[in-house]
Amino acid sequence: MQATYARWLDVATRVGFAISLAAFLVYVSGVMEPFVPLEQLPRLWSLSAAQYAAATGSPAGWGWLGMLGKADYLNLAAVALFGIVTLACYARIVPLLFAAGERLQAFIALAQVIVLAAAAAGFFTGGR
Repeated sequence: MQATYARWLDVATRVGFAISLAAFLVYVSGVMEPFVPLEQLPRLWSLSAAQYAAATGSPAGWGWLGMLGKADYLNLAAVALFGIVTLACYARIVPLLFAAGERLQAFIALAQVIVLAAAAAGFFTGGR
């Protein structure tokens, strides 16, 4: 199980790095226009997240997915991919743990998958 988890983790982080690098190159090269112009960022960095969102008109919640045509949000998506690496790795080993008769470990891994998926879906945000 550990070797499978490690292989998936290795591949996912390498793919995530390549995607992040490509998204960054798209951003800095100007191939794709950002939502927030680069020259405005120094003025905005000192703001809280709420103030930044208000000043830029940034979407709330999962609304950023509709902004993937903008270079800065493409970078956000690349970073978000790293957030699902652990979820994918655990999801991969759950059936292997059940097949190996490691029921307790399988249920723990399954619980982690459920909690991570619920967190990603915004279940724990308290309605925000």
